[in-house]
Amino acid sequence: MEIEPVLQNKSVVIIGLGLMGGALAMALRKERPDWIGAIDTDSEVLEAALDRGVIDQGENDAEGAARILAQADFVYFCLYPRTAVNFFKTHMGDFKPGAVITDITGVKQILVDEVLPILRDDVDFIMGHPMAGSEKEGFGGADERIFLGHNYILVPMSQNDPDHIEWLERVIYNMGFTNIVETTPEGHDKKIGFTSQLCHVIACALIDCKEERHLSDFEGGSFMDLTRIAMINAPMWAELFVSNREALLSQIDDFENSMKTLRGMIENSDENGLEDLMFSVRKKRVTMEIDRKNRTLAIENQFKHNES
Repeated sequence: MEIEPVLQNKSVVIIGLGLMGGALAMALRKERPDWIGAIDTDSEVLEAALDRGVIDQGENDAEGAARILAQADFVYFCLYPRTAVNFFKTHMGDFKPGAVITDITGVKQILVDEVLPILRDDVDFIMGHPMAGSEKEGFGGADERIFLGHNYILVPMSQNDPDHIEWLERVIYNMGFTNIVETTPEGHDKKIGFTSQLCHVIACALIDCKEERHLSDFEGGSFMDLTRIAMINAPMWAELFVSNREALLSQIDDFENSMKTLRGMIENSDENGLEDLMFSVRKKRVTMEIDRKNRTLAIENQFKHNES
């Protein structure tokens, strides 16, 4: 489908040009903004992005950041939670009046507690979280194709402008996401604790529990699929785990209870119980896949309707 260039006549700034920030800049470039700037502490990353035509200007200090923020109609925060909070506090006076701001931060309560109380009335911060990524790190691993067919979570608040939310949704769909869901900050942190952070905890534990170096000689698809995300960005995920500590610990407790149930059935040679449980989880997973496909089809049909 043809992309409606909703960023025409808009200036965009990406804050944090790592894997996700780089991929977002690449994807947003296709929506034909007037100009894309980036703020990152790594000057070599900025030079690489400029050389590839991903951005039009890069700044790596506070003065440069203030200059380009003053021009930006649309700002994307791609920082770790505490770094994002500190950046907001430092640069709150630098945003262009009327700017729409969003983020990709993996936890939201910290933003509610520390950013929303100091947010200027003349900017609109719509919290969000693209459910896409890669085991790669840094700008060198950035690829806008990681967004295709994935979910995107928006966390709108009562003060957000509905027109801005609708506009941001069009930007998101144009990047290749096929499903946008809205939730509360609490709902986001609880569900992400399960669908994302718990998965990374499990992958880490699975690799950590064995010291054999040559396990790859025995691995199949299941081991590769389960442990791919163990090639982890340690500083980022450690901060996310701790920032979402209560929700994540609750999810770990639920997972441990399920493991105890399975262990008990295996220990007692309860094949019938195991079969019943596995039939049940298969049914749940198939239902989830059907729901995903139906949502994707509905979005595609909506696009066709709008184009006609």
